[in-house]
Amino acid sequence: MTDTTTRILDLGPQSRIVARLAAAVRDEQLTHGTPCPAYPVGTLLGHLAGLAAAFRDAARKDLGATTDTPPTDSEPRLGPGWRTELPRVLGELAEAWREPAAWTGMTRAGGVDLPGAVAGAVAADELVIHGWDLARATGQEYTPDPVALEATYAFLRAAADDPSRGGGIFAPVVPVPEDAPLLDRAVGLSGRDPGRTPR
Repeated sequence: MTDTTTRILDLGPQSRIVARLAAAVRDEQLTHGTPCPAYPVGTLLGHLAGLAAAFRDAARKDLGATTDTPPTDSEPRLGPGWRTELPRVLGELAEAWREPAAWTGMTRAGGVDLPGAVAGAVAADELVIHGWDLARATGQEYTPDPVALEATYAFLRAAADDPSRGGGIFAPVVPVPEDAPLLDRAVGLSGRDPGRTPR
C-alpha cells in the first residue's frame, strides 16, 4: 500500500461534511470573522466553491481558467445561488476524484503543475482545514472524515518538514503538543492556533 499522500482517497465523506456545515450557516454569519484573517465567512464560502471547481477540473485533467488561476489573484466572490451551487460542486469534486485516472499523471491547480496524487492530497487538506475554519467561525461541531484527516496530517507534516516551504503551507507552524488530537495537530501544521476563536 502506498502512503496517505498518494493512495486513492474517497473525498465524498469530507465533501458532504463541508456541505452540511455550509448549509447551516445563517445569513447574518456571512460577515463573521474566521481563522483565515482575510476571509470572513462569506468569502471563505466563495473560496470553497472556487477551490472545489478547481480541484474537480484538476481531477478530470480539464485544464483551463479554473485550474490556471492562483487563489491570490482575486478575492473569492460568493454568488447569490451559493446555497445550491456549493453542495453541487462539492459533489462533483468528490465524484471526479473517485476515478483512478485522477490520481495518475500530471495536472494543475492554482496555476501550479503537480502530480495527480499530490493534487488529491491538497484537495483533502483544503476540505479538512477549511471545514474547521467554517465550523469554528459559525459555532458548529466539527468531526472531519478520519481518512481525509489522516491524509491531511501526513501532507501537512511533510510540507512542514520541507525547508523550502518556510515551515508551513499557510503560515508558520503553530506548536501543538504531540499528544493533542490529530485534528488539532493538523490545524497547527496549517499555521492556525487550534485554541483560537475568531472575533
